[in-house]
Parts: sequence; C-alpha cells; structure tokens
Amino acid sequence: MSKKVAVYRKEHFNAAHRLFNPDWDDVTNEKIFGKCALPHYHGHNYELEVKVVGKPDKDTGYVMDTKLLSELIRREVHTRFDHKNLNLDTKEFKKLNPTAENIAIVIYKLLRPHIDEDKELTVRLYETERNFVEYPVK
Repeated sequence: MSKKVAVYRKEHFNAAHRLFNPDWDDVTNEKIFGKCALPHYHGHNYELEVKVVGKPDKDTGYVMDTKLLSELIRREVHTRFDHKNLNLDTKEFKKLNPTAENIAIVIYKLLRPHIDEDKELTVRLYETERNFVEYPVK
C-alpha cells in the first residue's frame, strides 16, 4: 500500500474569450471554432479542480494544507483570469488560443512551481457542466 492521498480543491472564475487562429481568415475560423470565433467574444463560468497527491506529512497529517492551496489558486489563477477577457487582458493568452486545453496547461504551469516536487499535480477545468479537460494525463 502506497499511503498516498489525493487532496482536491475546487475554485471558480469567470472569463471571456474568443477562439481563433490569426493565420486563418474569418470563414476558416468560423468553420473550425463555430460561434466561439465570433469577434465580440463570449464568456464561461469556469470550474477548476486542483488535485495534489502525496504522502501525508508525519507531523501535520496533511498532503497539502487546503487553505494554502486555496490561497495559491486565488493568487496565481483567480487574480489573473477572473472577470478578464483572456485574449485581451492577460499576457498568457496574447499569442496562445485560450481553449480549455490551453487554459488548463497554463494553470498547471502557474501552480507547479509552488507545490513540492514530490507531490503530483493535476488540473481539471470545466468550461461547461459537460465539457472539461484535464492536465497532465497519466
């Protein structure tokens, strides 16, 4: 038995975006991305699940203090992306198409340096109730 435990934290943020490839014309963008390519953007109520896996600390019993995990997510994700237009208001998506996949990868890269290396990290992002992505995939 490994004695590893998974700790989860759910957070929420709202953001607008537009999916498009600047190398394509409007017709191609609309064909590939549908209404998500419309020039006036659209928004989502994103649900974020962050999973940290590791062995509980012998002194605290924590894999990671969920209060500290919540504060980390607020600082690194919520303050950057909540109520923002991802395409226009964030440096992370100035040249990167803000698909759910890319958003999850960016969030992972923002959080990873702040979580002990011996802990596994997984980010799951719900763009809608039925559409979600997970990174990394093991």
